[in-house]
Amino acid sequence: MQVIDRSKALAITPLLRLGFRPFFLGGCVFAMLAVPLWLIALAGALGDWQPAGGWLAWHRHELLFGFVMAIIAGFLLTAVQAWTERPGLSGRPLALLAGLWLAARLAWLLNLPLPLLAPLELAFPLAVALVMGRTLWQVRQRRNYPIVAVLLLLTAADAVALTGLATGSETLQRQSVLAGAWLVAAMMGLIGGRVIPFFTQRGLGLASPVQPWPWLDWFLLLAAPLVALLYVAGPALHATTWIGLLFLLLAAGHGLRLLRWYDHGIWRVPLLWSLHLAYAWLALACLGMALWHFGLLANPSPPLHALTVGSMAGLILAMVARVSLGHTGRQLQPPAAMTLAFILLQLAALSRVLLVNVWPLPALWLAGAAWTTAFALFARHYGPMLWRARVDGHPG
Repeated sequence: MQVIDRSKALAITPLLRLGFRPFFLGGCVFAMLAVPLWLIALAGALGDWQPAGGWLAWHRHELLFGFVMAIIAGFLLTAVQAWTERPGLSGRPLALLAGLWLAARLAWLLNLPLPLLAPLELAFPLAVALVMGRTLWQVRQRRNYPIVAVLLLLTAADAVALTGLATGSETLQRQSVLAGAWLVAAMMGLIGGRVIPFFTQRGLGLASPVQPWPWLDWFLLLAAPLVALLYVAGPALHATTWIGLLFLLLAAGHGLRLLRWYDHGIWRVPLLWSLHLAYAWLALACLGMALWHFGLLANPSPPLHALTVGSMAGLILAMVARVSLGHTGRQLQPPAAMTLAFILLQLAALSRVLLVNVWPLPALWLAGAAWTTAFALFARHYGPMLWRARVDGHPG
């Protein structure tokens, strides 16, 4: 039976053998194209062409529910195979799921009628949640049930965006993206809390990883979705002291994790310092939101972009660089160009969060150029790995 299964697996096009392949490549190429397209539109160079909801709504929605959701799908659909020892999605079902994601991206960009756009958009995250839920349920793996819950909440947040599109409510569209961003932050805290100390231990050859504190893990897991609900309900849209206290506790929790995980040896390993810096941006984003709610920061945009550019994109680039190596049978030594990519993404975050306040348009273009080049480097060096078979002959 194993020989037959192996033969069938090897007959599948390499790009469709496991979820990380199409979604890491597709998501990163999309990120590489979406930001320069947004900047060109911002400059008024696209004339009357408008995607669904307008360019600002498209930019906010698609970088979260398009780019980030693709990477989440690729990571989870790959990881669940290791978690459950059940075969991951591959072949035609994986192709259909990737095609659904792509169709939704085109539907937003081409401003298709809502009756066509809405089913395409919601079907993708719902399908990922159902695949994950079914696989985890088969082995009763309760430890990972919260991941399915977050995926379903992300689908609900996406539905709020579509409601805003249908009613012409910019507020609903904004609420949905902010809620979605903090739901992703919850998932980053959950997954990052597992893999960053483990990767650090393995990468530095330490005796054992830092042991988690369950009370802290549960607080961070529950507090970020609470923030998301506060955005949907409305209170978090306005500066409020008690919400600032919640963000301050989140900042302290993430900062405490970083201090416990830290080892000076990470600076010798790009795959490690990139992960740690991305997680540091998450703590800074929480601190920035606390300062805004306390009335000590004029605008919530800098901490929001610390979350999305510094933390989300930073963690994504570091994770896809490492996971792709391991799952294509390679040693955990990224191409030299990826060190530059990690540095460029840090530059993008610094430009978008800090420099934009004193050097607005040039800083935006600098951030866009650094972001685009970082993801272009990933596509250039990892694309061949993702669409070719593993180097060790394994069918994955």
